[in-house]
Amino acid sequence: MAEGMATRGTTHPNRLRRMDRWIAATHAAALRRATAPPLAVDLGYGAAPWTAVELLHRLRRVRPDARVTGVEIDAARVTAAGPYKRPGIDFVRGGFELPLPGGERPLLIRAANVLRQYDEAEVAGAWQRLCARLAPGGLLVEGTCDEIGRRHAWVTLRPEGPVTLTFAARLAGLGTPSELAERLPKALIHRNVPGEPVHAFLRDFDRAWAAAAPYGPLGARQRWVRAVRALSGAWPLADGPHRWRQGEVTVHWPAVAPRSARPPRRPATRP
Repeated sequence: MAEGMATRGTTHPNRLRRMDRWIAATHAAALRRATAPPLAVDLGYGAAPWTAVELLHRLRRVRPDARVTGVEIDAARVTAAGPYKRPGIDFVRGGFELPLPGGERPLLIRAANVLRQYDEAEVAGAWQRLCARLAPGGLLVEGTCDEIGRRHAWVTLRPEGPVTLTFAARLAGLGTPSELAERLPKALIHRNVPGEPVHAFLRDFDRAWAAAAPYGPLGARQRWVRAVRALSGAWPLADGPHRWRQGEVTVHWPAVAPRSARPPRRPATRP
């Protein structure tokens, strides 16, 4: 039996381009080392299979024999994806159990905009379930983005647990870095409150962004790079200027992980 709940199915072409490009860049070595054609899973691809097709295209720039399987719990969506099947890409009905033919283990699982509808207490179990299906050296990328892919946040996990948190954005039109908080993954979306590390990270990022305002006339990219460079003095970042110039920043998970298993209460608001 398929495990999980159907998502709203909302999807648009190129919605996950920032996540895909990051995966292709940072996971390239593992893709190239694979002795067999590497398999990636697009979990919960939605009402149309565009994101799975695009993932295959981007991974094949790194590894020409890469394969993608789209997994959807909604049988009608799997049927609708049928015309997109071709060598290297397939679609199956399933959920967190990942019913792949022959019990194959993927080198990559991408779960975008899947866990937002679950309770925070359910996230750890879903992570564990998915990570247990990974091939050796595999990676789970789980996170959320807006409807047209301008703002993303995702957690990267290996079987031993979360490794990093990444923010990625279209910098034009970004008021402050903390605006990305609305796209935090489910494990952190309720943690953007005083006393939680991710709140402190975004607070410091906003301060660095404000201090970098003189670089604004040179463009939002230059301001972002300057702000992230300043942020790196206090936070353990896992990337460097090349990724920063893409509108990204990645921080090691222990620095932003929730302080406790129980979500904090949000401050009461006055009517």
